[in-house]
Amino acid sequence: MYTEIKSYQIIIQLLKEHGIRHCVLSAGSRNVPFVHSVEEDPFFTCYSITDERSAGYFALGLSQRLNEPVVISCTSSTATCNYWPPVAEAFYQKVPLIVLTGDRDYEMLGQWEDQMIDQVNMFDRHVRKSVNLPVIRDDDDYLYCCRLVNEALLELDHNGTGPVHINVPMKYYSTSFPLRRLPEVPAIERLDWDSSRDDWMKKVRKLEKAKRILVVCGQENCVSPEQQDQMSEFFHAFNSALAVDYMSNVECEGMFNPSVCMDTRFISDKKFNELLPDIVISYGGMIFSGLKTMLLRNHGKFEHWLIQPDGMVCDPFKSLTTIFACKPDYFFDFFVENTSEETVNDRKYYQEIMSYAQTVKDYDFPWSNVYAIKNMVTRIPSGSLLHLSINSSIRITNFFTLNPDISVYANIGTHGIDGCLPSFLGQSVANVDTPSYLIIGDLSFFYGMNALRSRHIGNNVRILLLNNRGGEEFYYNGMWRNAASDLHTTARHSTKAEGWAKECGFTYLSACDKKSYDEAIGQFMGSDSKNPMLFEVFTEMSTDAQAIYDFYDASRPRDLVSEAKRKGKELVKNTVGKEKVLKVAQTLGISLK
Repeated sequence: MYTEIKSYQIIIQLLKEHGIRHCVLSAGSRNVPFVHSVEEDPFFTCYSITDERSAGYFALGLSQRLNEPVVISCTSSTATCNYWPPVAEAFYQKVPLIVLTGDRDYEMLGQWEDQMIDQVNMFDRHVRKSVNLPVIRDDDDYLYCCRLVNEALLELDHNGTGPVHINVPMKYYSTSFPLRRLPEVPAIERLDWDSSRDDWMKKVRKLEKAKRILVVCGQENCVSPEQQDQMSEFFHAFNSALAVDYMSNVECEGMFNPSVCMDTRFISDKKFNELLPDIVISYGGMIFSGLKTMLLRNHGKFEHWLIQPDGMVCDPFKSLTTIFACKPDYFFDFFVENTSEETVNDRKYYQEIMSYAQTVKDYDFPWSNVYAIKNMVTRIPSGSLLHLSINSSIRITNFFTLNPDISVYANIGTHGIDGCLPSFLGQSVANVDTPSYLIIGDLSFFYGMNALRSRHIGNNVRILLLNNRGGEEFYYNGMWRNAASDLHTTARHSTKAEGWAKECGFTYLSACDKKSYDEAIGQFMGSDSKNPMLFEVFTEMSTDAQAIYDFYDASRPRDLVSEAKRKGKELVKNTVGKEKVLKVAQTLGISLK
């Protein structure tokens, strides 16, 4: 029989998944849920050592002789401190111990609760990994706990070995053991470039049988031509499609841009389920498009293979099963080189996705920042540099088709507005012969405008400043509510950049409608200027946000069920407020995905 405490259920099941059998147990109350569960399970071999210091050294010696990890488990407070000497010894001898410390809910710390000290990260730099598990109250807590335990166990043999610490808080004492069988827990495995060939080949064989493989390309500043060729070959070999937006800087066969067709405001849940992949393979940095949200909504319905050179656990879709600790070019090359000659992409999955992607209709945008961006980015010549500030610039640019061989950058690693302008200027100076374009909003620009005082700005610089007098993103995401929020949340203003731009030696252009924009865009995109140029475009936040919504609404394919569901959600949220809806739904156990 097993404990009712879910965090310990997860730990026990993952210990079994990793083949960790030996447990050295010290008496105490807060580790009883673990102790009694493992002593009743014939999978485990248990040893009872009352003194935690001796228990730690006993486990160290046992691990050395067995040449495999050993668990040590104790209650909370000073019992955990007694582990310090053997844990330090294990760290410097590189002995794999799993240190399980029982604990109370962290909110009780300093509230005169008995047998409680601060145990979070208590072993500091003398463990390879330290995790503090959540007290599990909902599904998100459960998945978070699964990830943390996986992270800790994976560090036992990642680029060396040594002890790891798992701190296990509990809300209350538990002596209930109602479970006859442990729940299935998603285990994460890691394959390094030097892992056994058999393990890698098992993955090759699995991909050969898969019918729907979705490769998700995250942000990459530079992707070699060789890797892009390998990705094209991968597409030919496996039943795959490659989701690529402009921050990925990839141009190869099999790619499509998910930015519109997979956006949550465009695709219905029903349609996405029809296109749901069997296996998602991802690499690179941040994923901006709504595809990330749609995959997250469907977590657990597919396998996620992560290509991560440093082997770090990153689970954005809450479906991670395998980490490939290698570079993307090694991954794609290995799978292409080792697939059987008979394996060929039948392109059914790719054609299904492309057929849907092509339902996005062309749209006659009114005067707005969308109009301004469209008529600039589609004119950028091949070989240029383009930097996009967050968020609208990225979102809108991905609506349209760029010329090939344009290097695209964006500071979406942290999603902050503060560094877009100086980052772009640093990129532009690296090669003064490369036409360099920046699309930036007013709040981002005025935040970093001091960067224009640089003597290193060349005449290759072109800045499109979208001045809609505030933070349009807050109109787009629904955070705008009234006149007060228009003043404070969106930071409405009446500032112009003309004086500062001219003072810093820029040729200044401006537009406030289609006519003045169309008259100035030719000069702005020209290459014969002796000065850098700044083109300030004046629009209105609410109009800009509405133009995007109208675009989605006008081109979105419709089915009666999905549209009724969508309209129903909008009506309720607009009537009682989004936050209240989410709280009520959570109380009733209803998902609003």
